[in-house]
Amino acid sequence: MTQRILYFLVPGSNISPFDVTIAADAGFDLVIPLTGIRPENVTALVQDAIFCRPPNRFNDTGIFIGGRDVHMATDMFQSARGAMVGEFKVGVFADPNGAYTTSAAVVALVEKAVQERTGAGLSGRTVSVFGPGPVGLCTAILAARQGARTRLCQLTADDDAKAALRFCERYEAEVEWVSAETHRDKVNIVSDTEIAISAAKAGIRILDAEVLQAGGKLIACADTNAVPPSGIEGIGVNDKAVPVDVGPAHFLSIGPLAIGSLKYKTQFGLYRQIQTSPVAAQIDFPEAYAFALNELAQGKGS
Repeated sequence: MTQRILYFLVPGSNISPFDVTIAADAGFDLVIPLTGIRPENVTALVQDAIFCRPPNRFNDTGIFIGGRDVHMATDMFQSARGAMVGEFKVGVFADPNGAYTTSAAVVALVEKAVQERTGAGLSGRTVSVFGPGPVGLCTAILAARQGARTRLCQLTADDDAKAALRFCERYEAEVEWVSAETHRDKVNIVSDTEIAISAAKAGIRILDAEVLQAGGKLIACADTNAVPPSGIEGIGVNDKAVPVDVGPAHFLSIGPLAIGSLKYKTQFGLYRQIQTSPVAAQIDFPEAYAFALNELAQGKGS
């Protein structure tokens, strides 16, 4: 009896129980972690996986690329795709630190909320993403690819502008880097923002009521932080396009548990896609975003 196997390729030594559990629930019989993997190791590992079974058996074997470094995950993903030989292929799914599926859920929910409120999507909108970590970075790229004028907002002096913008260039996304280190910076940004997204560290208030007072143009706000206090004041953890009023600011709020619910369904569905796709699935965060949008369109995102 053929078993469905998913190989976890992780640059470090930490395997996420969350990822393993969802993969098992999605139908993989074996989830095999391979730690300490570098991009230069990927080709040989993938070719070991593809040649141990007959050609065109890509639904029975998957490669998951995890870890915490989105830059390295992209290198590993490209190496895995390039390792396929003729009809010998496997499905590949990258989701380092859960950033790909989380950002997909954020942008899909934001776009749906904006569409429902205004009748139009993100194209031409001003989107400000606070926090240039893995989730914020991928969120900014996805928003930019939908035609938004997108700003990635630096919160600390340690945030690396060069690395972030280099990653954006890899996905041909035009993203502006701006400073949001001070209260005044945040006020200036929010005053000219239609969609604000907080993707900062858990338990840190990024946009408080005083800053939001400047947000007269706000249409929607989303917060990925489920640990109190919220990253954006006024957003509830379960909010899903809930109207919020903060002085002159009136926006639809999207909370972290609504994001987390769609993120889970997206990740689960993409593991299933490896097992059911008519071609060898190749899943990066643009593909994750397309899946999340489809879930919402079918009413499955709540």
